[in-house]
Order: sequence, then C-alpha cells, then structure tokens
Amino acid sequence: MFWAVGPAELLFWSLLLSLELEGSGPDSMTVQRGKKLSISIQEHMAIDVCPGPIRPIRQISAYFPRLSPTSLNPSSSPVALSPPAVAAPVGGANLLSPLRTQWGQGGSSSQNSSMETSVDINSEDSDDSTALGTLEFELRYDMSCSELHCTVLRAKGLKPMDFNGLADPYVKLHLLPGASKANKLKTKTIRNTLNPFWNETLTYSGITEEDMHRKTLRLTVCDEDKLTHNELIGESRVPLKRVKPDQSKHFHTCLEHPPPLPSPTAMGEALRGISCYLREWEKEQLHSLEERGRLLLSLQFLPSADGGEGRLSGALCVGVRRCAHLAAMDVNGFSDPYVKIYLKPDMQKKSKHKTAVMKKTLNPEFNQEFSYDVSLSELAKKTLEVTVWDHDLGRSNDFIGGVFLSCSSQGDALRHWMDCLKNKGQRVERWHILTNELPRSSSHD
Repeated sequence: MFWAVGPAELLFWSLLLSLELEGSGPDSMTVQRGKKLSISIQEHMAIDVCPGPIRPIRQISAYFPRLSPTSLNPSSSPVALSPPAVAAPVGGANLLSPLRTQWGQGGSSSQNSSMETSVDINSEDSDDSTALGTLEFELRYDMSCSELHCTVLRAKGLKPMDFNGLADPYVKLHLLPGASKANKLKTKTIRNTLNPFWNETLTYSGITEEDMHRKTLRLTVCDEDKLTHNELIGESRVPLKRVKPDQSKHFHTCLEHPPPLPSPTAMGEALRGISCYLREWEKEQLHSLEERGRLLLSLQFLPSADGGEGRLSGALCVGVRRCAHLAAMDVNGFSDPYVKIYLKPDMQKKSKHKTAVMKKTLNPEFNQEFSYDVSLSELAKKTLEVTVWDHDLGRSNDFIGGVFLSCSSQGDALRHWMDCLKNKGQRVERWHILTNELPRSSSHD
C-alpha cells in the first residue's frame, strides 16, 4: 500500500530524518530546547518542491533589461545554461569548480538575458520614439484669403487600443492658445486599423499673420469608442511660424504623450524659482478662455457732397460677411448665431441692426450690409460695436463674443478702423477675434 505524499509533507519528513540522523551520532549537533528550527532564505529558494527535474535559478540581473556588448555582436553564439560536465576533484577540494565554469567562462546566463532584452526592446511594449505611432500631414497658409489648410495624410504603427488588437482612429485639430471647442476640427474615423489613410483637408478660416507667429497647431490622434469615452493615442504639436505663406510644408512626426500641465495652486518650495513662468502660463490660459471665434467684417466710408461748415458728410457701410469657429452654446454642439451692430454713442437708440439667424452652425455666412449716415468728423468720435449671439426660443439669448472698433481700440480693431477712415471710398475687410467681453449697454433681445 502506498500513500500519496505532498511536496510540503515530503520536505517536513526529509528535514526530520536529517535531524534524527545527525542526533544519533556522538558528534552530532542537537537543537536546544526552546529554539525554533529556522531555514535560511537561500535554502528555501534552492529546494524545488515541484515534481520533475530541478531547474536552475535565474540571476536577479536577468529580471532587469540591459544591453551588453556581447548581445550586439552577431558572431557571438548563445551558451547553454546547464553547466558542462566537469569532474569534481577527489576530496571535495574544489566543489565550486562547476559553478565557476558556468558563470565565469563567458557569462552564459548574462549573455542569454542580454540577448532576450535586445529582442524585447524592439517589441511593441518598448518605450521608444515610435511606440505610439507616426503621423504624416501637410500645412499650407493662404495669405490672400487668411486660410490655413491642414491635409491629414496617414498614420502608421498606431498603438492598439481595442481588444482585437486594432483601433478606430481619427484626428482632431486645435489651435493653441485658444478655446478648444471654438476651433476644433475633426477628420473621419477609419475602422479597425493601425495604419489609417485619410488624405483629408481641414481648413481654418480667419487666420491672420499674427496667428501664424504666436499660435501652435495641435494634432491629436484618438480612438473612437461607441460605448465608452474616446481614448487618446498620441499627439503632435507644430508652431505655425514654421510654415511660410503660400508654401506647402510636409511633416512626418512621431506621436507623443500630452505634456502635463503645471498647477500654480500646488506650487511647492521646489517650484518657487519658476513662479514667473507660472504667471505667464496663467496669462495664456486666461487669454485662451477669452477667444470665442472669428468674425469677418468689411468697412467702407462713402463720402458725399459737402454738408456745410467744412464737414465731409457721407455714409458708413458695415458688411457682416461670415463667422468662423464660433463657440458652441447649445447641447447639440452647435449654435444658432446672429450678429448685432451699434454705432455709439446713440442717444436716440436707432443705430441697432441685426442679421438673420443661422441655424445649427459654428461657421455661418451672413453677407449682409448695413449703412449709417454720418460725417467723417463724427465717425472719428464714434465706436462701432459688433456682437454675436446665440438665438434661443423661450429664454434669453446667449452671448458668444464681440469686438469694438474705434480710435481708442487696439490691435487689429484699431488698424481696421484707421484704414477705413484713411481710405475713403475703399472697402476694407479684416478678420477679428471675438472675445467674451460683454458690453454693458447691449441687450439680448
């Protein structure tokens, strides 16, 4: 009759038998009463209680990836882990000679681990520059019509994001700094691929020369999921100052992880030296929140006959052409925009004009003109107030953004106003950045 003995029981009985054998001899060592029998960690790891042949224990260095000169030499051949058959000297004078032969001659274990490491570094789990994939695209800035064209060509070797080992990639574009919802553009989604091909052109309207010097284009590759949130694969950022006007520039970049944003509120002692940088960052964030879209306006002063007392009478023609990349104010991701204009000061409140409402769009085209009878000397003291609103039924309309043109304005608004006053009879068009500054005198009717 045989009994099934488990590995733990076998270890217990072997240790007990060894103690009895040692205690039977006159010179044997006995365990003192009150002391527990302890086994060192080396002995515990050396005993293989699993059935089958005893396997060699790997060195701890084998668990850490590293490269060695031997792994880079293609002529070197791997050495077996098992030690060669070396006869031990009689009397046990040199019992460690097989171990010296195993680890000393050529370092076979370290060579084998180094060779495995060189293979792992080239695998998909490596953290090299192409781990997230590459993106290929072209940029072209058309100065005559103030348009930036981005042609998203293809991506290669994207990181798998789905359970099937593939992804459903698409590309989003943002202009930084700027409100992401107001200037986001998106390509179509390519299903079940890690090497998508789009060849799709996305266009930003109302891009000025100043934008080309201070803004950065962010291209984000994402994986679309219908049931959960979309996942980010990687991104690439290109300063627009690298693009020359009316010239196409080709880019082939490696996707990167988004950089972490600094937190000014959690600034510790170690970050005191970069307080100036954090203040500039906060200023950029505030500026990005102010931008709500673009507006294309045309101004033309039409002089007429002398109105008496040396005054040049005439009319100011204001053309509301179009808006681009407006901020979305409705839950459907769109707005129902319209434009209101005032020529202030307006004591009689008769200068208000309003365009038609365009439904469900962030890029409306109005192409409407309005006229004011005013002399040139009076016009120099006036302020043209242009505001964009989102029309809502049953409740107050939402303010999207506005711009003010007068002799006391700054930047593009001042240049546009002065060009209108200087170039009498000429139509002057210019794009303007809408800000979230709501005028006190404007109502949301």
